[in-house]
Amino acid sequence: MFENLTKQKVQFIPYRGAGPAMTDLVSGTVDLLVVQGAVALPQIRAGKIKALANLSPTRSASMPDIPTADESGVPGLYMSGWFGFWAPKGTPKEIIGKLNAATTEALADPAIQKRFAELGLDVAPRAQQTPEGLAAFQKAEIEKWWPIIKSAGIGIQAQ
Repeated sequence: MFENLTKQKVQFIPYRGAGPAMTDLVSGTVDLLVVQGAVALPQIRAGKIKALANLSPTRSASMPDIPTADESGVPGLYMSGWFGFWAPKGTPKEIIGKLNAATTEALADPAIQKRFAELGLDVAPRAQQTPEGLAAFQKAEIEKWWPIIKSAGIGIQAQ
């Protein structure tokens, strides 16, 4: 996606985790890293690296000073790491409802939101905090990324 939108060729370097990748960025071994904000935030705050863009359509509540990709000159470059909760198929709806209620209650807690912001994490919009909302978001992510994965020839890589 980055190459398509910027018309720039980049070399992909596989890492065994964000830690080693961040070490190479801080040391100057690599020039550019796409990584979740939570991983980069301590280095950004310490002034060791410069965040060029937040790859979301809107600025992050946890990092409001970092411009979006749109604002940085690469419109449409949206990538995010995200989390969700799943239960086994056939889990009764009442159980799903109780789990969802507990989760949304926790995500609304100011202390949780403060801690997430400290970690560079944003809470999903309320509309996505339902089984249906998560399913729609996941479907949209698959529809977005699958053509890019196919056109890039990306396959399963054994570790």
